[in-house]
Amino acid sequence: MAKHKEEKTNVMRILAQKKLPYTAHSYEETESPLGDRAYGLHIAQALGQDVSRVYKTLVARGATGAHYVFCIPVAETLDLKKAAKAVGEKSVELIAVRDLLPLTGYVRGGCSPVGMKKQFPTVFHSAVTAHETVFVSAGRIGAQVELAPAALLALLGADAADIIVG
Repeated sequence: MAKHKEEKTNVMRILAQKKLPYTAHSYEETESPLGDRAYGLHIAQALGQDVSRVYKTLVARGATGAHYVFCIPVAETLDLKKAAKAVGEKSVELIAVRDLLPLTGYVRGGCSPVGMKKQFPTVFHSAVTAHETVFVSAGRIGAQVELAPAALLALLGADAADIIVG
């Protein structure tokens, strides 16, 4: 009997090329019963993971016009003032959903900090380092990768800072 082979995403190929150990996870692509704003919570639940270990990727534009990537736990909300301070901007605002694909190469719900068309300065919420492994999008809806935060931060040249509300 043939073994089902998981379809590799560009994120998985990049991690393999850099020899970074990761575990691929998939979940059924369904509408979140919790609504759009809680889609990340739905993913954590579908994977059977604590929401503090599953990170969503947000893209913002600073007052200077530069773009930034912020990764925070799916249950949290980005604090725009803290995010701006973390990247040395006067202010930042999230980009429109319609701008996400042309800018990053990813669609909403499948945006990963790994493998964007261009590598933007990236900041993870400081709690990322408290975990042995964390989950980020594998670059498409229905797929996540789990890996060590230190490896992820090093790969992206990312910083960690307190960037959530509260």
